Amino acid sequence: MFDIGFWELLVVAAIGLFVLGPERLPGAIRSLQRTIAQVKSFGSKMEAELNHELRVKELHEHLKQIESAADMENLSPELKRSLQELENAAASVRTPYAAKDMDKAVAELEAEADGSSVSDGNATNTDTPAADTTAVEQTKPTHAATEKKDK
Repeated sequence: MFDIGFWELLVVAAIGLFVLGPERLPGAIRSLQRTIAQVKSFGSKMEAELNHELRVKELHEHLKQIESAADMENLSPELKRSLQELENAAASVRTPYAAKDMDKAVAELEAEADGSSVSDGNATNTDTPAADTTAVEQTKPTHAATEKKDK
């Protein structure tokens, strides 16, 4: 990166020691190291993001070529790989939603077996009378009562 030899580095260190002093020089070196590490990290993140965006653009172009192709059997190997990658990505996106739907269905079946009803993922027991819930609500302290206790 920089073509600095031993003597140039020694001169820079001597100037740094003279300007900053022996107490602040180690802190300045650590600060410089952190800054360099952050710049490198930012550069690698940007590179990864650009590579990802270029890959997405490439897949989009391949998808357009696949859609315009008349015969799906005579696609180039590169287009077949792109198509397979897109199909795998679509399947991985569908999988979490399918698992949530399965969990909801299992919860509904369990609720039916217990005598409860499930609506929007919240199970409510239909066997308990409504009077029990109002009795519980009446025993809860109000916000004003808790403020008086705190003072």
